[in-house]
Amino acid sequence: METLITLAAGALLIALGMRLIHRLNAQHDARIAAYHFSDPFPAISRPPGHGNPRSTGQVPGRRLTGTWP
Repeated sequence: METLITLAAGALLIALGMRLIHRLNAQHDARIAAYHFSDPFPAISRPPGHGNPRSTGQVPGRRLTGTWP
């Protein structure tokens, strides 16, 4: 009889552990689904000519030359 109770308690603990792991995985999947990693960056999806003119790091009206100023 004690063996049967021990086996039942072990099976119950395994079932509870499986349930906990399942719920944690579902929570993790929901958290990942909230972020859209596959969406394009806003700078890539803009039409040409509509971006920030200083996005290249150059000052407008000044060109880089091969010599130091």
